[in-house]
Amino acid sequence: MNEVGTRAGALGTVLVTGGGAGIGEAICRTLAARGWRVAVTDVNAEAAARVSSVIGGFGVGLDVTDPRSIAAGADAAEAALGPLDAWVSNAGVSTMNRLLDTTEAEWDLNMDVNAKGVFLCAQEAARRFIARGTSGIIVNTASMAAKRGATPFLAPYVASKFAVGGLTQALAYELAPHGIRVNAVCPGYVATSMQERELRWEAELRDSTVGAVRDLYLADTPLRRIETPDDVARVVAFLVSPDAAFLTGESIAVNGGAFMD
Repeated sequence: MNEVGTRAGALGTVLVTGGGAGIGEAICRTLAARGWRVAVTDVNAEAAARVSSVIGGFGVGLDVTDPRSIAAGADAAEAALGPLDAWVSNAGVSTMNRLLDTTEAEWDLNMDVNAKGVFLCAQEAARRFIARGTSGIIVNTASMAAKRGATPFLAPYVASKFAVGGLTQALAYELAPHGIRVNAVCPGYVATSMQERELRWEAELRDSTVGAVRDLYLADTPLRRIETPDDVARVVAFLVSPDAAFLTGESIAVNGGAFMD
């Protein structure tokens, strides 16, 4: 099977979940700039439409915890842009609490969006690739927390992201005979609205300040700067490119050296 990205006029069609802000928006912008037709999806349909209007793609609401919403979003994307060649499962959430204060609802939210959402999206993407008889690419957004459990106040999030790392390997193994590559990116301390919330939460839990917690993040990063969404997006662009044609089952650390494996 040929690597995706050969149809005339574009590298191919890619669907990105959680594309309405943060890392997802950066992924959409970067892939569009590099020649992909981009379906921007987000549980917030207005955010998806805003990003798609900027990059010239297609925007649609999509809830990664609902198989019917996933299928409908993918149908709409393919009707607008053509058959999907790649799928980036980026949608994610976080909560922060001490272990003994963490609620079952917090656990369920993290696992439903971060882990089950990646699983359900992978099923939908793989069904489409296999039915069409072509190769395909899946990229999952995991986290540095998928590799390092020593992460304060984030037990459900850590568990969900470890699940993404393991699922990425399982998917890569099972889907390889169909020519489908599956990899993940593991960002570190990324400057997004999610990080801003986590800075406030962690400062409160530590009885500290947002500035002091941000300094902890910087001190933990050998390259001594806070990561940007574009840092992650460029690695995703590599993983969906022919340059990564023999790479599958990997979770790539993109964290400025905060965790090395």
